[in-house]
Amino acid sequence: MGERSVLVVTHTGRPEAVRSAQLVIERLTQAGITVRMLENEARDIGRADVDVRPGDAAAEEAEVVIVLGGDGTLLRAADLARPAGTPLLGVNLGHVGFLAEAEREDLTATVDRVVSRRFEVEERMTIDVEVRLNGGGWNTWALNEVTVEKAERERMLEVVAEIDGRPLSAWGCDGVVCATPTGSTAYAFSAGGPVVWPEVEAMLVVPISAHALFARPLVVSPRSAVAIEVLPDTPRAVLWCDGRRTLDLPPGARVEVRRGAEPVRLARLHPIPFTDRLVTKFGLPVTGWRGRGRSRVRDAVPPPPLHDPGRDDPAGRP
Repeated sequence: MGERSVLVVTHTGRPEAVRSAQLVIERLTQAGITVRMLENEARDIGRADVDVRPGDAAAEEAEVVIVLGGDGTLLRAADLARPAGTPLLGVNLGHVGFLAEAEREDLTATVDRVVSRRFEVEERMTIDVEVRLNGGGWNTWALNEVTVEKAERERMLEVVAEIDGRPLSAWGCDGVVCATPTGSTAYAFSAGGPVVWPEVEAMLVVPISAHALFARPLVVSPRSAVAIEVLPDTPRAVLWCDGRRTLDLPPGARVEVRRGAEPVRLARLHPIPFTDRLVTKFGLPVTGWRGRGRSRVRDAVPPPPLHDPGRDDPAGRP
């Protein structure tokens, strides 16, 4: 068996993330596992005893990527992990942390699970993006969402949406979100889109503040091709992918969105139902729930035993 290695990605701007990274590095090193880090992050936390790797090769042949931060840090780490197929294990140091698997309080136990390889891996659908511009193009991808938004606050954006090669509707709007099920609890949720369970394979199209009769959120097939065209006589727009990668869109630009060729793999320590994750992350009120098979009448009197006419004794004795 070859040398074991784990990539650690952290938000070095947060003191708690730096302290957590120090603990993770110490425990992994004590277990004989090589710790990899990006050069700037290793320098920021003052670690010269780690394996410094360039970003484009940091996750290659690593067992897992431990991410210390919020969802923004995990999305950044996904850029490193996706090409290598390395699973991401997020430790939430942010607010909601929907993509994270563990909280900071469980950090020691989380590292121990990595050391003993006690975790499962699930795949999350991504979306590939192609931008067509006059005389050129641009390709990228997203785990959560791609948004086409107005670049000028005082004017609406005019776009037309296309599904599977056919025009659907024109919208005067603030923008359009194209999201995965993973992204349904992020920007698309804030824009009024539905929450989609991760095992559902679909794409969401959610207009933002659209002035149109037909402007409801759409859920389309994962095999569909979605296109958003910026109309020629509208102000310029801007494209955002996962809130990280951005591109200015001139009038006439076309954004094509399809299911991603490569998924993102997430390491899971506990098989928690997605419903429980929603309740925990959003603090949803569930007081009063009793569940199937439990009496809904407080202190209910149990019913008397049924009399079987085929028996001489109603108590069940022959």
